[in-house]
Amino acid sequence: MAKQKLDTQAIGLDAGLAFTKWLTGAENLHYGLWDGLEVTAGNLRTAQDAYTEKLFKLLPNQPVRILDIGGGAGETAKKLLALGHSVDIVVPSPFLATRCRDNAPGATVHECKFEDFQTDQRFDLCLFSESYQYIPLDQGLAKCLDLLTPDGEIIISDCFRTKDYSVDKTQAKVGGGHREWRFREMLENTAVDVISEEDITQSVAPSVHLEQELFNVFGYALTRIDQELTAKRPKIRWTINRVLRLLIKDRARARLDQRLNQKTRTAENFIKYNRYLMIKLRPKGNAAPS
Repeated sequence: MAKQKLDTQAIGLDAGLAFTKWLTGAENLHYGLWDGLEVTAGNLRTAQDAYTEKLFKLLPNQPVRILDIGGGAGETAKKLLALGHSVDIVVPSPFLATRCRDNAPGATVHECKFEDFQTDQRFDLCLFSESYQYIPLDQGLAKCLDLLTPDGEIIISDCFRTKDYSVDKTQAKVGGGHREWRFREMLENTAVDVISEEDITQSVAPSVHLEQELFNVFGYALTRIDQELTAKRPKIRWTINRVLRLLIKDRARARLDQRLNQKTRTAENFIKYNRYLMIKLRPKGNAAPS
């Protein structure tokens, strides 16, 4: 029987969601909006709620049918349902699809990639909340245009790479997303109008600082364990170190060390390498919904 590969992504998501729920009471993994808030773990839920409140200001005033693309664990869909909207979620991860069904039982969950999503239904709104970066740039908007009702709209809230970003696999870069200039070039060649756009990079950047502090706490704990083993159980420490070297490549270990023990993932670096935008789009020629 073939050895099955460990699903480290599912393990990471499971652990991350469990920790976030323990800390905040909700399974949100998105950035927070930190305007006027002290950047502490105790304020994470407040910051994430402020982000969602700002995002929801872009929604139509009346209940509509929404396609939540890359809907995470279903927390956003749950809030959309509570406002009276009808929600379909597209999510490729079986683990997250299960969490969506549990957290937003009133939503219809489609367990597939957005690129593979097929339906005869049409939606009043296509919503990307920190999921647009995972869709191929030449497919995201084009597919949405085929899925919208005549008066439909698209909301993108996500990170984009600035021109300062460079590919360096030895560095654990913060943030993510498509290159901003390529996205804007694509917009110019797509049949959409930009209804509104806001740069909220400065407001969400403190989330990165908080995340780095959390990883440094884990790093400190592991360092202390390593020190104790070195001093009192050197043979066990040698064996563990040997196994880790066999299982994890040098480059991956270096990046893990950066994540756990250094401070390369800072709010300042996030601002330098990323542009976080909230954008509302409408197919060209469509009038604003009443």
